[in-house]
Amino acid sequence: MSDLPTPLQPLREDWQRALCVVAHPDDMEFGAAAAVARWTGQGKWVGYCMVTSGEAGIDGMHPGECRQVREAEQVASAGLVGVDDVSFLGLPDGILEYGVPLRREIAAEVRRTRPDIVITGNFRDTWGGRNLNQPDHIAVGRAVLDAVRDAGNRWVFPEQLSEDVEPWGGVREVWAFGSPQSGHGVDTTATFEAGVASLEAHAAYIDGLGWADFDAREFLEGGSRATGQRLGVAFGASFEVFPMGWGE
Repeated sequence: MSDLPTPLQPLREDWQRALCVVAHPDDMEFGAAAAVARWTGQGKWVGYCMVTSGEAGIDGMHPGECRQVREAEQVASAGLVGVDDVSFLGLPDGILEYGVPLRREIAAEVRRTRPDIVITGNFRDTWGGRNLNQPDHIAVGRAVLDAVRDAGNRWVFPEQLSEDVEPWGGVREVWAFGSPQSGHGVDTTATFEAGVASLEAHAAYIDGLGWADFDAREFLEGGSRATGQRLGVAFGASFEVFPMGWGE
């Protein structure tokens, strides 16, 4: 029996626009920011949509203040990997629920930005072991899959449509980064340092967690090296791919 890790298939890169929809500021930076830097470096457009502002994320900081701090950190972090379109939906941090209201909000962003690819985080129950995933991550990922389909149907959330906003059924795939069921990956060797810098930009959040000895580079290297080995490169990011078209 071989001890070699299961190879990953390279992600498609024949697209021009991607929308990243995640629950909290910092979610992208803990798994996919280096990949985003690769794509913006290729001239692709990538936008960020934060469903919450992470206002419940720092125990020693009031949510009103925390919201402002975390939004500012996210905007700065996104800029380090070439993203200048960052939206915050303002839904309540920590108590997100899958359902029609969440689908409605995400579908509106898909219609506004008209992406070819939509990226979200792992929404499986765990991270591949005993560590449970957060309910916010699970709710958002599930809602993303349905909202992408909702966005293409003019009779779903028709109140969103206008002369400037039309249905959008052009999303080819949804990618969930960090999924334990990932079968695809992308080489982030050349943009790994940009990913590290983007995570370090969340300094107030990391300090608020009490992670005194946390090292962003060391943390990201662990997962990136393991993924890179499955791609045959130094560093990589892994994704579970969900085709959105019939027969894909």
